[in-house]
Amino acid sequence: MSDTRLFRSLRFYNYRVWAIGALVSNIGTWMQRIAQDWLVLTVLTDHDASAVGITIALQFGPQLLLLPLTGYAADHFDRRRLILLTQALLGLLAIGLGLVTLTGVVTLWQVYVFALGLGCVTAFDAPARQTFVNDLVGEKHLSNAVALNSTSFNAARMIGPAVAGLLIAAVGSGWVFMINAASFAAVLGSLCLLRLDELLPVARPRHNAGGLTEGFRYVWRRPELKAILLMLFMIGTFGFNFAVYISTMSVKAFHGEASLYGFMTSSLAVGSVAGALLAAKRERPHMRLLCCSTLGFGVCCGLAALAPNAYLFAAALMLTGLAALTFMTASNALIQLSTEPTMRGRVMALRMAITMGGTPLGAPVVGWLADHAGPRWAMSVGASAGVIAALIGSIMLIQQRRQRLHRRPQGADRQHEP
Repeated sequence: MSDTRLFRSLRFYNYRVWAIGALVSNIGTWMQRIAQDWLVLTVLTDHDASAVGITIALQFGPQLLLLPLTGYAADHFDRRRLILLTQALLGLLAIGLGLVTLTGVVTLWQVYVFALGLGCVTAFDAPARQTFVNDLVGEKHLSNAVALNSTSFNAARMIGPAVAGLLIAAVGSGWVFMINAASFAAVLGSLCLLRLDELLPVARPRHNAGGLTEGFRYVWRRPELKAILLMLFMIGTFGFNFAVYISTMSVKAFHGEASLYGFMTSSLAVGSVAGALLAAKRERPHMRLLCCSTLGFGVCCGLAALAPNAYLFAAALMLTGLAALTFMTASNALIQLSTEPTMRGRVMALRMAITMGGTPLGAPVVGWLADHAGPRWAMSVGASAGVIAALIGSIMLIQQRRQRLHRRPQGADRQHEP
């Protein structure tokens, strides 16, 4: 069988073990996200979308605020040990949130505190996990491994919310948080079972005072990286507020319960899994793919905003998820493959900070708009972000084409004339 087969990264023992543990943990994480948003929206507030937006902002804000430290840590420290620490801390935070919920003492400010704690730990965890994939499979299979990671993450997004919706109705949000805490045992176990002698060697940069800002200077010198990160900012800040979009559409537009919210989130994940599997077949992504996927995201998000019923809304969400994951997977692989190994952790931390850290800027705005103008108008913001991101990528493509034409020898065209 050719080396381009869909699941080729699973040939590596270490990647197989890692993928199994990550899938279990991701299911628990998605269950907690749904339970947390539902707890804020329907138990601790009277359908206050702004409170959900604040919770999201606190959970993802540290990605941006801690950027210099998180990228530095991913490049300079042992990534496996760093992930062991962050995953253990995330499990402890889940236990804490579960206990205050089960004992009936949970308040909105407590959820805010736990969301901030999760955000701080995840800020260190995310770039380390993103770059750890290269340690497992190497650059040759990096694009495929990134796509399979996205498949796993979104398969969890498909399973976790649906299960969470049923469990919230049956036993309450507290037990969902405790189940998530237990799920971290899977990823911790997988990290302990890795064959350390088979981990690929990692080039470590020198410890120097300029290390914290070196990533910014590196990206500033690379126009294509700046364009991709600007596209990510638009999509991450105004497009990826699905917790606000789906929860408010479920409650306000379609008058549903937690089970409908879970079903809608799972519908988004179905399309995301399809997008990730398609991405796994590609050897190397390109800028044209980023432009097409962001434009598709904008169009599909607009269709979701106009959907007259829950079924058409779910169908539009599937297409939105496919476009979103195509863009996210392609941008992830393209950035890593275009970046020097010694800079990869810092550049990926910058990517995560822009993608996830931009959400705190957009989530409160989108939540306020959903409260005052309605959830459909809020979703139109996400649609506009997709179109603007596509325009940014198109401008970059035009500039690249002009540069290629400028570098072409003056007589190259005349050589092909009859």
